[in-house]
Amino acid sequence: MNMPQKFEPTLEFARAKDDMDILFSYRERFHFPQHNGKPALYLCGNSLGLMPKSTSYLFDKELEDWAKFGVEGHFQAAHPWLSYSAQFSKTLSKIVGAKELEVMAMNTLTVNLHLLLVSFYRPANGRYRIIMEAGAFPSDQYAIETQVRMHGFDPKDAIIEIAPKEGEYCLEEEAILNAIESAGDSLACVLMGGVNYYTGQFYNLKDIAAKAHEVGALCGFDLAHAIGNLPLELHDWEVDFACWCSYKYLNSGPGGVGGIFVHEKWGNNPDTFRLAGWWGNEEGDRFEMKKGFVPSKGAASWQMSNAPVMNMVGHKAALDIFERTSMKILREKSVELTAYLYFLLKELTHLSFTIITPEEPERRGAQLSLLFHENGKAVFQELSKQGVIADWREPNVIRIAPVPLYNSFEEAFHFYELLKDIEL
Repeated sequence: MNMPQKFEPTLEFARAKDDMDILFSYRERFHFPQHNGKPALYLCGNSLGLMPKSTSYLFDKELEDWAKFGVEGHFQAAHPWLSYSAQFSKTLSKIVGAKELEVMAMNTLTVNLHLLLVSFYRPANGRYRIIMEAGAFPSDQYAIETQVRMHGFDPKDAIIEIAPKEGEYCLEEEAILNAIESAGDSLACVLMGGVNYYTGQFYNLKDIAAKAHEVGALCGFDLAHAIGNLPLELHDWEVDFACWCSYKYLNSGPGGVGGIFVHEKWGNNPDTFRLAGWWGNEEGDRFEMKKGFVPSKGAASWQMSNAPVMNMVGHKAALDIFERTSMKILREKSVELTAYLYFLLKELTHLSFTIITPEEPERRGAQLSLLFHENGKAVFQELSKQGVIADWREPNVIRIAPVPLYNSFEEAFHFYELLKDIEL
């Protein structure tokens, strides 16, 4: 597939695209790190999103309410702490394509991953195996390995890892579906990343979930690199469960609160097993302090404890921005911006690298991974000296993320110019 010839490797073209960008003004809502007194070229939103300028104000307001009300802030704060986490469900449901009861902001990624696997990886009747992509982020690798061991199985047998063909970097969709079909009656669960953190490949979540159900297994996704990056339809795709962090494309701050999705067919069923926590109990009698866990409806019943309000303030600042736009609008710009950067990178001939992220827009989000065949670390270090903040992944990959909320076409062109001037 050849890139369309509508792009031009010129500053004038990039600025013209920015002039037509309805999201361009959103840049002003974020703080950019500084380099020599000027904004750095920040292309690392797939690792940590930028800080919304409203964050400081919102933190100050919560601190004022704490000082003013003490414990009564649970009821009298501007955003009462007792129900603080519930305010995010409407926005999150739109971002991931779910019903409000199916999502909940809570805990952190790996904690949520374990909580969900306790519910949805329940080996029985010969079904004990779990499928994941090879080379997944350690959060997934370690969680799945220990969950398998907890049930008494050998990870070498129980975990099926799907790897790209030799000499390739991305998984073929057919290979994923074939692996699920081949596992058949032995398969208990499929758990994959929505977007592979290393290559930036976006998997066909709808088809994967359908194939898992076809063989009688359940299906979940780690959406750390997908949420806020790509439009999702978790409910309609009949995904069973999913979890995510919020500090990448959601811009909610380092170690920001995570979240979960549980399809209503499980979340509204009190017989679905979940580890019981005080805050997951039915809200109406939560404070009666009596024995016998009665789960709330929906994803809220997987909550362990009351909301970590100060941790969630950054989440509020970020999601307030998402409320002002839509994933459809963000995706339209993302496709164009990432394609433009891809086009510019293909114009370079003096550096030896391969773009290992899929070329097809439907198979990627706002990330391009550059695998260098030589001098990769030196290139990365030179870019850093020039004020580029990107991400280095051993042994030889530079990951860059042109985020539609705050990156511009001119920045994409500037990155290309910096690379063009590097001589090694």
